[in-house]
Amino acid sequence: MDNAFGQPQTIVVLGGTSEIGLAIAHQLLSPVTRHVVLACRDLVKGEQAAASLRGDGFEVSVAHFDGADTASHERVIGEIAERVGDLDVVVLAFGQLGHGEATGQDVAEAAALAHVNFTGAVSASVAVANRLRAQGHGTLVVLSSVAGERVRKANFVYGSTKAGLDGFAQGLGDSLVGTGARVLVVRPGFVHSQMTKGMPAAPFATTPDVVAQLTVKGLRAGRRTVWAPGILRVVFSVLRHLPGPVWRRLPLG
Repeated sequence: MDNAFGQPQTIVVLGGTSEIGLAIAHQLLSPVTRHVVLACRDLVKGEQAAASLRGDGFEVSVAHFDGADTASHERVIGEIAERVGDLDVVVLAFGQLGHGEATGQDVAEAAALAHVNFTGAVSASVAVANRLRAQGHGTLVVLSSVAGERVRKANFVYGSTKAGLDGFAQGLGDSLVGTGARVLVVRPGFVHSQMTKGMPAAPFATTPDVVAQLTVKGLRAGRRTVWAPGILRVVFSVLRHLPGPVWRRLPLG
């Protein structure tokens, strides 16, 4: 359970090789940390990531988790909880970016992306929420994106999955009010990472470490939503209301 300073004893990252997810885990480490679990598909990369987190006084382990394998989600979450005890913070950090225009035209690619980013995320989130509700405490951190605030034509399949996930996570958070469990929705803008390597940076681009710092600050403040960076909340309060013809002409990729 988190202590009075909002420091968790147990941290789970679903998508345990995610640069943002790992940065959040790093930021959350404290003297009270007892367990960190990196749940991911690639166990070799997971072990490499775990090595960067390991320190004195706490255990870092790797568990197999596949965001697309929805039938396994409840079992995997249950097994993690059986091994490490109550889950204080669970970071939902898995997802795929897709290939822009190609994803929007390839039926199989579009369906696969939607399945992982939305269906898989919903499945994993419900499994985690059930566990947190039963515990009577804990926070699910859902990594959404400003791409879901108003979907861009350049990568509309990805943007639409984030729009759906964001709405779902907000509703899930409302459903948990009064249970002791909660949801924090994080909306990063363009993040410099391996996923976006080689892509032109959007305005107000940031880094995994900055997203992590803002996320942890939001967690400890009891926030329900975090924008990373914060200026994007103001920017999108304008962009979401632009007329369609104007929006489509903007050089946003």
